Amino acid sequence: MDPLMSNDNVVSLQAARDLRSARDDEHAYRARILCMSKVELLEEMVRFQEERSRLGELSMQMMIQGQYLFKALEDSAETHELKLLTRSYRRHLEHELQALRRAD
Repeated sequence: MDPLMSNDNVVSLQAARDLRSARDDEHAYRARILCMSKVELLEEMVRFQEERSRLGELSMQMMIQGQYLFKALEDSAETHELKLLTRSYRRHLEHELQALRRAD
């Protein structure tokens, strides 16, 4: 069922606000990632992995942010190995996100 619609086919204002807020957060994170240096991207990767370990699992928002982060790392990678690693992790996040969306 569409998260914006209630059982009576009425748009949920709270769900619409939450969706808009999530999209705004997503755009802000992406803009921040695109402005980072290689060192800052690597530091963000460490922060991302620490947050994932602390939470035990990835939320949808973290998966989306991870895709942006690992794409930026892939694009800036200076070694073939780092490019392969970041591409692999980004694709893993894409598959996890697709599975999560299908489950909803």
